[in-house]
Amino acid sequence: MKDTELKALVSLLDDEDAQIVSHVEEKIRSLGTSIIPFLEQEWESNFNPQVQRRIEELIHVLQYELLKERIRSWYESPEQDLLTGMWLIATYQYPDLELLKLKQELEQIYYETWLEFKPDLYPFDQIKVVNSVLFNKLKFGANTKNFHSPGNSMFNVVLETRKGNPITLCVIYLLVSQKLKLPVYGVNLPNLFVLTYKDERHTQFYINAFNKGLIFSRQDIENYISELRLTPQSSFFEPCSNLEIIRRVFRNLIMSFDKMGEHAKAEEVKELLLIIADGADLGV
Repeated sequence: MKDTELKALVSLLDDEDAQIVSHVEEKIRSLGTSIIPFLEQEWESNFNPQVQRRIEELIHVLQYELLKERIRSWYESPEQDLLTGMWLIATYQYPDLELLKLKQELEQIYYETWLEFKPDLYPFDQIKVVNSVLFNKLKFGANTKNFHSPGNSMFNVVLETRKGNPITLCVIYLLVSQKLKLPVYGVNLPNLFVLTYKDERHTQFYINAFNKGLIFSRQDIENYISELRLTPQSSFFEPCSNLEIIRRVFRNLIMSFDKMGEHAKAEEVKELLLIIADGADLGV
């Protein structure tokens, strides 16, 4: 479709006949995501608030469909790359966010850590170096003031503000550690996401990134589970997959939107979670 035809189509969004507007919107949606840049230009050049609002809604619908496609592709990919998954979640709120930007920022954090890292240290001491750089030098920390803010689940926001929730702080810690060739993985605890250091020599301990990298033991987890009056499960002690991490970030985001009263967004994110649910308990 030519630009002149598209312009004529968009101009009909101003029509007083709701049926015509509905038909036009349906036609624009059928053109797919390639039309988004054109709609953005039209939004900038149009000074009718009603038309602008309708264009905004159309862009959102198209971007949301694109996100669904991307999440489906990520889910079906063999590696289910963690950073890519975190980027996809962030693009729900920040559709123009580029994966490359996140990679570059993470690379810088890795470099800062690498400068102080010594591979021949004992595991505890290696983790203490990572803790020192992330929490003392770079000032990453718990967002206790706005714990339920949706921004805590947005990787770009956490990298920018240096404040996050347990799982996003753990993801940064995990990605940097694995780049340093450390055997650090996520652990799906009830009500809290933590990390485990687990190597081939059967050295295993746990790390709480939400508490400045506090190191703790299996016994501490057992005590925690006992206090919650839950039956211990192997998943409370062992590494979880990237898929499980991304599902949990989605669940956190749904809860955040609900607590903020943004129920329509919570419902949309639930739909995204369903794409990767695979019959698992959504917990939402």
